[in-house]
Amino acid sequence: MFIGFGTVVNVATVILGAGIGMALGHRLPQRTRDTVTDSLGLVTLLIGALTAMDVTSTALSDRVGSSAPILIVLGSLLIGGIVGSLVDLERRLEDLGAWLRRMLVRRDGGTSAHPEGTDEGPDTGAAHLSARERFIEGFVSASLLFCIGPLTILGSLSDGLGNGADQLVLKAVLDGFAAIAFAASLGIGVMASALVVGVVQGSLTLVGFLLGDFLPEPHLMALTGTGGLMLLGVGMRLLNIRQIPVGNLLPALVVAPILVEIVSRVQG
Repeated sequence: MFIGFGTVVNVATVILGAGIGMALGHRLPQRTRDTVTDSLGLVTLLIGALTAMDVTSTALSDRVGSSAPILIVLGSLLIGGIVGSLVDLERRLEDLGAWLRRMLVRRDGGTSAHPEGTDEGPDTGAAHLSARERFIEGFVSASLLFCIGPLTILGSLSDGLGNGADQLVLKAVLDGFAAIAFAASLGIGVMASALVVGVVQGSLTLVGFLLGDFLPEPHLMALTGTGGLMLLGVGMRLLNIRQIPVGNLLPALVVAPILVEIVSRVQG
């Protein structure tokens, strides 16, 4: 598989899912959606565990010592989590999505299909929207859903770093089923959001590719190992075990390579 394969698959599943949703509407039973989500949650746990094993790589232990890698990951999650929770990064990401959605829909002169403060599905009020408003609503809502989240960042970076597209393929399946539900009521605008998915994830994949050329292997192992633990948090969320605020942990991806450099310099 080539770098960027995960984004290509994700774009394809959004288009396919939107097409199915426009054709079938709400005929897919909720129990089927729940079963798919549970299955993906279990596989996410597996991939997260395998990715987290990068912390045991010989390149990392040779650089910082055999006892330091676990402590580096722990320190990364603690420091990154504290920073992320102090600024409430997860909520800010959600607020950013909500703000963009309001601004874009309002600028077009339409109104949101989801009133502020509700948790209703994408079909709430959709029947009362004009064709143009439905397109804008579907495009904006689906774009934000597919692009603002920890799995988007983790999966794209991992793909760019050359660690494979497994994480983005998982996300692609999730997005495909979400696209079915959205497109059933909001139509072709959901399909158009595939363009945003391609641009956002393609850009993040490029960042990962550049990081792979810039960061030494031990630093990358610490970064991916830390990301693997965060994937376990995503899996727990999918399984409704615990709603871990993984977004608040995202700064740990920056902290991990820094700690490797600090420890290696102290020991050197």
